[in-house]
Amino acid sequence: MATCDECGKHENLPYQCQRCGSTFCAEHRLPENHDCPGLNGWDDPAGVFDSGFDDSVNNPGGQSASSKLSSKLADIGGPLGYFRKNMSYVFLGIMWVTFGLQFFILPLLGAFPGSSLWQAIFVLSPDHVGYIWTWLTSIFAHGGFAHIAFNSIALYFFGPVVERYLDTKRFTALFIGAGVIAGLAQIGSTLLTMGPTGAGVVGASGAIMGVLGVLTVLNPKLKVYLYFIIPMPLWVLTFGFAAFSIVAGFGAAGGGIIGGNVAHLAHLAGLVIGLAYGVRVRDRVGVPNSLQLGGGGRGGGPGRRF
Repeated sequence: MATCDECGKHENLPYQCQRCGSTFCAEHRLPENHDCPGLNGWDDPAGVFDSGFDDSVNNPGGQSASSKLSSKLADIGGPLGYFRKNMSYVFLGIMWVTFGLQFFILPLLGAFPGSSLWQAIFVLSPDHVGYIWTWLTSIFAHGGFAHIAFNSIALYFFGPVVERYLDTKRFTALFIGAGVIAGLAQIGSTLLTMGPTGAGVVGASGAIMGVLGVLTVLNPKLKVYLYFIIPMPLWVLTFGFAAFSIVAGFGAAGGGIIGGNVAHLAHLAGLVIGLAYGVRVRDRVGVPNSLQLGGGGRGGGPGRRF
């Protein structure tokens, strides 16, 4: 049994589109019924209507050359075809590549963790909010192995599920948008409470909480296994974690009484974004009945202040 990538319906006899490679039910199996991106690249491949002198014949739909190239690149056989339905794993790979740059490659070049150059590249800091690139790099950078391990587990289990129902473009926008806004929310809080000398922030936790928020709205009773052992409904995990972030983050810049160096406000901002977006897509169906979620060890909370 497979799930239709268009409507989420479970299908005993699924159909796979030969143009885009996705899986569909009988209702959405035709390319025009699932808005197949391969249709944009299907412009008379045999050249039957190529007159050799009339562009209106060669390009009857008025499709630009750049649109044709983009469609061919994104087709199932194109070099960008892999990214469709796989951005969760792409983001996961970027996280680990960034981790390697942080702690192995750049230190060999003299930019050690905590140095001014290292922070300028990876850390979204209250004293350098104008370093626009850190709005993005800080999402994929992490404060240590336990930190990235925990976030990797969460993204690995929850990301593909949400991506399947939002589609790759919307999932990418959600992940990046929630990550950026979450980081800026944390930095904004730091500026208000501690000024530009406060801690910066790294980690994908805000983006992942956005993903978790969407899934919580889609199926709040989804059974998850915390640490692969403790079963609980997803809504309990989500709002339990949110409550902990509120309590632990009570205090200066989200450091809180027991918050340590965890960016609690970033978690909450990402979660709110995910919940709000989940409300818009909650009519989608077909999410699974159970998932497993494991932790990343001691001190490896899903968000870090740096």
